[in-house]
Amino acid sequence: MPNRDLLKRFARVCLMQGPTPIQRLARLEQVLGEQRRGVSIWAKRDDLMELGGGGNKLRKLEFLIGQAKSEGCDTVVAIGGVQSNLGRLAAAACARTGLACELVLAQMVARDSEIYKRNGNVLLDELFGARVHILSRGDDPAEFASRRVAEIATSGRKAFIATLGGSTPVGCLGYVDCAFEIAMQSAEMGTDFDHVVIPNGSGGMHAGLVAGTVIAGSDLSRIKAHTVLSPADACVLATVEKVNAVFEILSRDDRVEPKDLTISGAQLGGGYGVPTPEMIEAVRLVGRSEGLLLDPVYGGKAFAGLLSDIEGGIIAPGSNVLFVMTGGTPGLYAYADALNGH
Repeated sequence: MPNRDLLKRFARVCLMQGPTPIQRLARLEQVLGEQRRGVSIWAKRDDLMELGGGGNKLRKLEFLIGQAKSEGCDTVVAIGGVQSNLGRLAAAACARTGLACELVLAQMVARDSEIYKRNGNVLLDELFGARVHILSRGDDPAEFASRRVAEIATSGRKAFIATLGGSTPVGCLGYVDCAFEIAMQSAEMGTDFDHVVIPNGSGGMHAGLVAGTVIAGSDLSRIKAHTVLSPADACVLATVEKVNAVFEILSRDDRVEPKDLTISGAQLGGGYGVPTPEMIEAVRLVGRSEGLLLDPVYGGKAFAGLLSDIEGGIIAPGSNVLFVMTGGTPGLYAYADALNGH
């Protein structure tokens, strides 16, 4: 078993109530019938967290908020897209921990409907008390955030910047811990997972899982990611850099190379946040067979990739597959027009 004491030297705040469950999607398997080719499909329910509507960014924020507090910061300035899951959960985490929160939201997706601009995560950002800055298309969010930090400093306060996706080496530690958690749950269940399927956006979740898997001594090749933000080649290089940065802050000699990672670009479609027919079908299939919600930006595309990989034999018949449900379900409401077929 991996030694979780490895992470104890990093500041951390508790935003989760214990391990998230792993559940078998038996009804989905029944609906798929022979199409699933004997593959057993399980879900790691990182959407089931009590704070802020849940989602994978809370794992990162445990360490990022911990870092902010350890540095004496009283404000978090988080960067993301308009429908940022990190932004929503940063706002909720700041409300819980007594920090001020500002969100710098960039126009990363070519969607201009009122549903997209005012519903979903944006609605919750304001409900959780964040000050929201929605930038004009083409504005640089990092530059804007740096200006805000300087302005905040003039009032005698100190701000911490949470970068896109929270995918700094420290933020990635949340998914190093998740890899350890999966290893322990797998042992308790007596089930070995041949594949762990995830979306890759800013790469922090993937990087943390890879680093944690290496440290735990498990087979790295079982992690299969579907990029939802950048082309696969660029995604591989960026994720490798993040993995090795995590090893460095953990004082580990381990390293990975691009050939060590498996990232598919087959579900990217028109780009980040752009709906695809495959995503919509995956969201509907999981909803109608299991009563579970996949988000339209990350989980929906990654699950579409899982189904395609089963059909194409990339996931071998009879395999045990673990899909990490990353949350982000408030985003469904911002995509109502696409999901309703309009």
